[in-house]
Amino acid sequence: MILGASLIPAIVTLDDAAGIVVGGGVVAFPTETVYGLGARADDDAAVAKIFAVKGRPSNHPLIVHVHDMAAAQLFAGTLPAVAERLMQAFWPGPLTVVVPRASGIAAAAAGGQASVALRCPAHPLAQALLQTCKERGVPGIAAPSANRFGGVSPTRAEHVCEEFGGSVPVLDGGPCPVGIESSIIDCTRAHPVLLRPGTLTRSQIESAAGDWLRDADADAPRASGTLASHYAPRATLRLMDGPSLQTAYAVLGELPPTLAVYSRTVSMPSGGALRRRMPDDARACAQELFAVLRELDASGATLIWVETPPDDAQWDGVRDRLRRAAADPSEK
Repeated sequence: MILGASLIPAIVTLDDAAGIVVGGGVVAFPTETVYGLGARADDDAAVAKIFAVKGRPSNHPLIVHVHDMAAAQLFAGTLPAVAERLMQAFWPGPLTVVVPRASGIAAAAAGGQASVALRCPAHPLAQALLQTCKERGVPGIAAPSANRFGGVSPTRAEHVCEEFGGSVPVLDGGPCPVGIESSIIDCTRAHPVLLRPGTLTRSQIESAAGDWLRDADADAPRASGTLASHYAPRATLRLMDGPSLQTAYAVLGELPPTLAVYSRTVSMPSGGALRRRMPDDARACAQELFAVLRELDASGATLIWVETPPDDAQWDGVRDRLRRAAADPSEK
């Protein structure tokens, strides 16, 4: 597959991807949520390459992806009971638990913290990669999303290739079926704390945890994707409710080609702008969200109007990503 004369994707096989990880290199791989930029989590020098490639501050922790609960125990100093309940309920799947970190391992992946974030992805190719690496002596793969720090996460192999110009090898597993990152739950304190919403609802997580979720506070550990500004396209993204969007349309009359729109309930006037309709279903919207933002960004638009999602628990993950994408970049 060639995306242009100067952009030749470095697509690799499963065996090659595992060899890169075992050898201390960096490879992009699919999960059910987004593509990850992975390196062996037990090698701080290998993890440092992720931060360098991504342009991410080294104190901003990564998630360690493991094949199963047995592998998770190698990274955890202890596994709190609530973490075990959540792992049993949702692993493999789009949920990350933050637990006390075992001493002497994954310090770089944890951003120097005494806690570590662990996830068992459900994507079959991610599972195969983790299993192959485990058989070759690598207990887990540290990985943030496979994009430049603060930008829109990739949900297809071509997104990774476009992001890094073909310089990062990619294990192609097709489009990610979930589309936004995992929920992150802090399990290091007396009660579970929601650090980042995903496609699992609070009620689903609380039911499995046997406790109600607290909101993050100043004592919460640092976690992936929780900065005020994140997931942002190059164009300025503005969140607007339906009535405000309709009023803005009335003022403009015709949409300029430098404007792109992603809306759900508002009828759009004619004009040169690229327009995409937001699905009515939260999971369908999550699955396409980052791909749509990338498409609108690539259209040459300098401004993207997005209709604010419904104030409903099913939409918490999508609403979180859009809120951070629309935040002031100086808060990154």
